[in-house]
Amino acid sequence: MAEALFARSAGPGHEARSAGSDPASEIHPEVIDAMRELGVDLGGRSPSQQERADAEWADVVVTMGCGDACPVIPGKRYVDWDLADPAGNPPDEVRQIRDRIQSLTSDLVGELG
Repeated sequence: MAEALFARSAGPGHEARSAGSDPASEIHPEVIDAMRELGVDLGGRSPSQQERADAEWADVVVTMGCGDACPVIPGKRYVDWDLADPAGNPPDEVRQIRDRIQSLTSDLVGELG
């Protein structure tokens, strides 16, 4: 959700990559449904394993509670968003998580200019 919502807010001026420290094998259906409500199609995408190269590539590394599983690159800016995992939650809770991510990504885009 974060990558797609960031890309939607940022437009062509910024890029994002999404990866997890323990990714699921597929995007959860409740996430696909919640994003579809915003006109964002996550069909055809799949979760990917976080790699050190992803953090090295980024100007800002956004983490979501991965703790020691996240690579730490000296000199990188890190931001941790304390968010619940939407997997398995009812639609209203997934929407709340999605909307919080949308707000956070929009704020980040504003900071980046």
